[in-house]
Amino acid sequence: MMSALPDRAQDRQLDLFRAVRGDIATRDAQDLMSWPFFSLAKSKRVTPIHFKMGDVAIAVEATHEHGMATIWDADILIWAASQIVEARDRGRPTSRLMTTKPHELLSFIGRGTGGDHYDRLKAALDRLQSTTVATSIRQAHQRRHHRFSWINEWKERLDETGRPLGIEMILPDWFYAGVLDSGLILTIDRAYFALTGGMERWLYRLVRKHGGRQVNGWSFEVGHLHLKSGMLIPRRRFLFKLRGIVHAQSLPGYVLALETIADKEMLNFRPLPLDPFDLAQRRVRHGRGQKR
Repeated sequence: MMSALPDRAQDRQLDLFRAVRGDIATRDAQDLMSWPFFSLAKSKRVTPIHFKMGDVAIAVEATHEHGMATIWDADILIWAASQIVEARDRGRPTSRLMTTKPHELLSFIGRGTGGDHYDRLKAALDRLQSTTVATSIRQAHQRRHHRFSWINEWKERLDETGRPLGIEMILPDWFYAGVLDSGLILTIDRAYFALTGGMERWLYRLVRKHGGRQVNGWSFEVGHLHLKSGMLIPRRRFLFKLRGIVHAQSLPGYVLALETIADKEMLNFRPLPLDPFDLAQRRVRHGRGQKR
């Protein structure tokens, strides 16, 4: 089992960053959108992910107690990235030490705010904290790996009756540094949170990262996609599930198509035209951000 060893002295010196309130844009970290960092299964996964492609190496390991962090747990990291970028754009100081009220975080990621949802949030935080990652991404040399957990530490604050007042968490430096790099962040459609399938969610993030707003879209060979997913299912089963997603056309903002070229199954995707009203709203939000 790999261990993430945060700099405790540095963590104690962190300033507390309180979450920004109100309607903010949803942002995602491109590194997390491109590579297999999370389990896509709803059942507990303890089998490690070992991935190598070119200069990129990734190893993800989980504990038997909590299992591997899932792509649904990663919603917390999307919330964190959105908060940090919004605060930075407003000229506010940011920090890896963050605090928020549970219902604010849950509402942002499209979850309910009842007691059972709070319990699931705590379980997600446990998986993020206990899952360990080693990667060569953003390292000066491909043989050098950065080791971390998705959350260094987290704790809840309660009142005298046991009612939750807030949650504090410390993000790893690898994630935080990537979020502060504006070239490594993308906005995503808030409808992403309504996607229920793990493979469906992973595919949206990959399509958003590589397809962007390119008029002619992008394409991937199915075998390449299977490898990048990190899923344990055989390729034939993967293709079956992929066909179901293509048939449903459920990815917000994109049209998918499967075709065979030179005996290779290819997934093609292209963006839908932006809605004029949505485009105007984005311009208004961008203008407000520039004024702050």
